[in-house]
Amino acid sequence: MHCELKKWLGYVGVILFTLHCSLFAVSCSEDEGEPAEFDNWQYRNDAAVVEWAANSSYRKIRTYTQDEATDGANSDFIYVEVLETGAGKASPLQTDTARVAYRGRLIPSKTYAEGYVFDESYLGDFNWKTIGTVSGASWIEGFQTALLNMHVGDRWRVYIPYSLAYGSASTTTRPAYSNLIFDIALVDFWHPGETRPDFKGRER
Repeated sequence: MHCELKKWLGYVGVILFTLHCSLFAVSCSEDEGEPAEFDNWQYRNDAAVVEWAANSSYRKIRTYTQDEATDGANSDFIYVEVLETGAGKASPLQTDTARVAYRGRLIPSKTYAEGYVFDESYLGDFNWKTIGTVSGASWIEGFQTALLNMHVGDRWRVYIPYSLAYGSASTTTRPAYSNLIFDIALVDFWHPGETRPDFKGRER
């Protein structure tokens, strides 16, 4: 009885270990020197921020929580690629509710050349007529910084240092010290006390 229980617990341990490895598509190869998916993850994310800051094609926007008069470190900014420019003229305020479509990735890694998708509001390719959207007034600091500078119809790829995201906090889909890369489309926004009908898609 004791031996059977020990054997059964051994099987459970193997199964749990396998599930843990597959969750992030971590390399469980027995080949020595084979890097795990998220080895040296904080270092790699810090290095990515340095690369973003050096990329002159990115728009650089200081986090809204910091005074413009301060110099700021690289991690005090978000970095933006403008994918589409909308016709809107105004930007949301901090107290506004924004309706957005988004796809969030981690930085590129061994298995995920474009970065692991940890969250998204739509599936497949982006399409203004069919995208799923979410509405909210509270977002992580880097995401909020982007929204405060966007106009309706803008679609940006936003590179957010982990200090402006979730920092050292982790989940089953996002390791600690993860920079985040969001494709964000600003569909609409409104002031407190206002409402909007459900999003039905729109022509571009």
